[in-house]
Order: sequence, then C-alpha cells, then structure tokens
Amino acid sequence: MKDLTDPRHTAKRDGPQVLDAARLFRDHAEFVANFAVRLGVGRPEVDDVVQEVFLVAHRRGGFVPGAARPTTWLAEITLRVVSAGRRRLRRSREDADTEAVAAATAQGGSSPGEQAETSEALRRVQQALDTLEEGKRAVFILFELEGESCEAIAAGLGIPIGTVYSRLHKARKQFMEAHARLVAGPPRPLARSQTVTS
Repeated sequence: MKDLTDPRHTAKRDGPQVLDAARLFRDHAEFVANFAVRLGVGRPEVDDVVQEVFLVAHRRGGFVPGAARPTTWLAEITLRVVSAGRRRLRRSREDADTEAVAAATAQGGSSPGEQAETSEALRRVQQALDTLEEGKRAVFILFELEGESCEAIAAGLGIPIGTVYSRLHKARKQFMEAHARLVAGPPRPLARSQTVTS
C-alpha cells in the first residue's frame, strides 16, 4: 500500500501549497468530529461522518489556501455531509452524547458534583444549539465556539458576508432565548384558588 504522507502523493498545483486529505485528516479530524456533534450527529455516527468528510476533501483535491481557512472549508463539507445524511436516512436525530463530551472536557481533579454541573451545562448548550436551523447553527458554532472570522466563514461556506452577519445575529438571539428558557426550567403551574364559590 502506498504511503499517503509521501510527498509524491501530495497534490501539486501552481500557486499556494495544497493540503491533501491525509494532512487535513491529521490536523483537523478532531475539529470535524466536534463540529458534527455540535450539528447534532449522534456519537455512533460521528466516525462515518468524519470518514465521508475526508473522502469528499480527497475527491475535491485537497484544500487550496485562500480566503477560507481549512476549518471553515471542512465545516462546509461537514454541513453538506450531515444534511445529505439526514435527507437520506429520513429519521429523527439522536440526542448528542453530552455525557461523553463532559467526560472528555472534565478535568481529572474535579469533584463528582462539578462534573455533574459541567455535564448539565453542556446538555443545556447542546439543547439550545439544537433549536437553531442548520445554517444558523453552523455559522454560530464556527464564530462563537471555534473563533473563526466572518470573512473566513463566508469563504468556507460559500455564502455572502452579509448572510453570515444576518445568520449570526439571528442565531445569537435564538440561542440566548433558548438557553435562558432551559436555565429557568419548566414553567411552574399556577396555584389554584382555594376559595369556593357558592
């Protein structure tokens, strides 16, 4: 089997150096997996989504540096793979495994109570993200959680910069409203009047 890291197998083009799928995988597989989870992909399907994303990246000939960054370019592919998977399967999305995310992010020295609080906070964030429409969610995650610039998001997703700003504004508002509802908890029933009318 050929070694895909061999420079002879790296796509060559005039101009900027192309990042091939193998290099992209080594550098950004964890990003793609986390982005897929934040888009609502269940843990059992994450490996398949990651594999499909890098197959698409390979078919496209790798990443050519430009206005987009590798992460925003891969996010666009991930968004399309996830959307196609949802259309193809026509089934309800499983809840993201927030306990696994919490366990991965929990510090080794934290108490069980702190771990439970972290897990609950991550569950609320994921639930609030789940209320966002897919396009808004992708922009929100890339900007707020991954720290990408609006220009890089626009280039990576292939949408106008104004659309990025609009989606980000609406997503922030919807996310904050949904998160506030989740933090407040379910509405309490009104107390019935104990007066009897005759």
